[in-house]
Amino acid sequence: MTTLRRAVIAIACAAVACSRSAPSPAVRADNTGAAIAPADTPPQRTPAAPMSYLGADWLDRADREATEQPERVLDALHLRPGDRVADVGAGTGYFALRIARRVGPSGHVFATDIQPEMLSILRERAAAAHATQIETVLATEDDARLAPQSIDLALMVDVYHELAHPIETLAQIQRALRDGGRIVLVEYRGEDPAVPIKPEHKMTLEQIRAEVEAPYRGGAALFRFETSHEFLPTQRVVVFRRAP
Repeated sequence: MTTLRRAVIAIACAAVACSRSAPSPAVRADNTGAAIAPADTPPQRTPAAPMSYLGADWLDRADREATEQPERVLDALHLRPGDRVADVGAGTGYFALRIARRVGPSGHVFATDIQPEMLSILRERAAAAHATQIETVLATEDDARLAPQSIDLALMVDVYHELAHPIETLAQIQRALRDGGRIVLVEYRGEDPAVPIKPEHKMTLEQIRAEVEAPYRGGAALFRFETSHEFLPTQRVVVFRRAP
């Protein structure tokens, strides 16, 4: 076989290989059993690894009240007695216990986490506080485990940037929200180099809005931006409303 003929054959084989379509990503099912299509606009970032339960003490560090101002954050959300709230990625219950006091015995708090060890700590604390309105929910990376039309507000504090499948999780939370419900993300300010957090644990407001307001499955956006509270020293509180 001549050198020229070998070259022609090699080029032809390469053209055939390039013309083959790539395999489709795996399709998962959500908590309703519906198939989840691949996200239309996957985030152009690498999600941070979730913090292990072995570092749970950090969630209750001495300076957290001063730096994250949980009561002021909840004041800004105007929770009412009887509200049903999901604390997504609740950890040891730092926010869930405070939310329970605000929604009262007629309200309900779904405290979700993907680590059963975190939920074990949370249950002990809820029992000690007689917060019977807190229900712990063991979620997975693929499934938020929230029933449709079951909540008025979903809160994620330093959690969204860790979601393995953020667009799919947003869709599941959107289905769990009642009409007019809100999703609230508390994230470290990614554009501020003075914030002493690794880059993968920070997000700019532009990044957050681009992902949360992105069209879903070629259709309309699931949420619309409402406001961003900028009163915290190193974080922002970003509020979105469920799209009608």
